[in-house]
Amino acid sequence: MKAAIIGGPTQPAAYGDFAEPTTSDGGELVDLVAAGIHPVVRAIASGRHYASSNHWPLIPGIDAVARTATGELVYTGNITTPYGTLAERMAISPGLRIPLPHGADPVQVAAGINPGLSSWLPLTARVSEIGTLGTVLVVGATGIAGGLAVQNAFALGATRVVGVGRNRSALAGVADHGATTVALSGDKDADAAAIGEGLAGDAPSIVLDFVWGAPAEATFAALARRGAGDDNADIAYVEIGSMAGADAVVPAALLRSRRIRMTGSGAGSSSISDIVVQLPAYLAMFAAGRVTVPVRTFPLSSAAEAWEAAAAGGERVVVVPG
Repeated sequence: MKAAIIGGPTQPAAYGDFAEPTTSDGGELVDLVAAGIHPVVRAIASGRHYASSNHWPLIPGIDAVARTATGELVYTGNITTPYGTLAERMAISPGLRIPLPHGADPVQVAAGINPGLSSWLPLTARVSEIGTLGTVLVVGATGIAGGLAVQNAFALGATRVVGVGRNRSALAGVADHGATTVALSGDKDADAAAIGEGLAGDAPSIVLDFVWGAPAEATFAALARRGAGDDNADIAYVEIGSMAGADAVVPAALLRSRRIRMTGSGAGSSSISDIVVQLPAYLAMFAAGRVTVPVRTFPLSSAAEAWEAAAAGGERVVVVPG
């Protein structure tokens, strides 16, 4: 079959022939309808991600919308390596096979489910914990995942969302979704002051951090508190991505002076079963048009161009048959 193929850790995707997948344990063969080239897809394929197999050649891709032998459209993924979803066909298991609701655009689903779930899961968990979100802080709001986090937070009842990012032009799109925006300059003290001003005295119920590194340190400074009295806040800080750096220094005083809990959201910290439980509700969000993603599509035969376009950022790249 034809597929996008990664020949080694430093190689780009190439269009070529790969052995046909085979099914086992109740699995089935399905045909590609749409598959996104997410940042995590590129990271896994290069061997840089903790989920990488470090065996090549391989077909990249972690999720997709596919068509079954009976014509049903399903959202699926978790394909056994060296196979992935950027191929004409894939063998899927019954454990991750969710029918698309009526009206859901397969391209939007392929583009948005992976980045959107990264915030949807911690947000819904937080709602279950405290009942109402109040103020939500999104650090790295100008990317695809960050933009979806803003939309998700409002959809789940947040009264206010503060979106933080460096790309001033992209922040305009974040503001269009209803968020208060904060532009970062790269100066830690100035950025901490700007984030504090954006919060306007409100302690967020949850912080969704898509970038880590220096912006996280500025956020820690913005959340700092003086005094030994009881803290009326209850902050969940969720680390999701590390585009700005793999490390950030967490001040000891922040952990001692505030009611704050730090966790992560990603493959491993969220189980497949947890994801499957949330998928129907989140697919319904796309079917209803309550969340949207800017998308650019490429045919599978243009896998090399699609891979390069995904590296450039901007719109989410989705591969379709052809």
